[in-house]
Amino acid sequence: MEMEDQMESQKRRGASNDNLISDRPVGSVGCIGWFLMILSSLFIFVTFPVTLWFCFKVVQEYERAVIFRLGRITDRKAKGPGMFFIIPCTDSIVKVDLRTVSFDIPPQEILTKDSVTICVDGVVYFRVSDPIASVANVSNADYSTRLLAQTTLRNVLGTKNLAEVLSDREGIAHSMQSSLDEATDDWGIKVERVEIKDVKLPHQLQRAMAAEAEAAREARAKVIAAEGEMNASRALKEASLVIAESPSALQLRYLQTLNTIAAEKNSTIIFPLPMDVISHFMRK
Repeated sequence: MEMEDQMESQKRRGASNDNLISDRPVGSVGCIGWFLMILSSLFIFVTFPVTLWFCFKVVQEYERAVIFRLGRITDRKAKGPGMFFIIPCTDSIVKVDLRTVSFDIPPQEILTKDSVTICVDGVVYFRVSDPIASVANVSNADYSTRLLAQTTLRNVLGTKNLAEVLSDREGIAHSMQSSLDEATDDWGIKVERVEIKDVKLPHQLQRAMAAEAEAAREARAKVIAAEGEMNASRALKEASLVIAESPSALQLRYLQTLNTIAAEKNSTIIFPLPMDVISHFMRK
């Protein structure tokens, strides 16, 4: 699925570049342009040893060069990396960095869908995937992407509830990445990753949520204690039935109780009397 999206994105970028230079054939500069190029070539030939240093340019492995000849893009593909030839008098180059760039989205105060004001910031990773589109279709691709990331963050979080913002950060980041990648497609920008860094809540809301969580924990503790009492009463009932079937078991239980009390080194020892002995004296 991701490969299909990338192929579709490349097709759209290619179509955008075709519209950009579709008025004339690639490299066509007109009669006057050819005349100036011939003059420039003659000038290079006359001053050969000196102008040779201005005819060759070098770009790094992570860079590409977009060449403008008399204001027009000379090729559908950017030059580089390595060395290439230009005509100094008629050609100008714009270098584009292809490395991944990261920037922080400034904290944005956002009103969520359930009317709660929160402060959210994030980080975006992007790179230039089409050097020609990044130069010809937008004046400053880096700055434009930064501004678009801020507005996209506000628009996406404005459609979410507070609970969704706190629990579904991964889904929000994926939604932002898809929106940014689609919007910057014509600029030759590929948004690789978006992350939500921090969500700051108002202090009053934090106290209210803490009180709510504490009340919920206390309610669960009471329910657990009640369930424990119910289970203990059932166990005592079953034990009483077993002891009632065997009177000697009660005497053994008395001895176990005395053993437990004696092991704790107490100064007072309680010796229980059987109920049948007391009932015998009461009848007399």
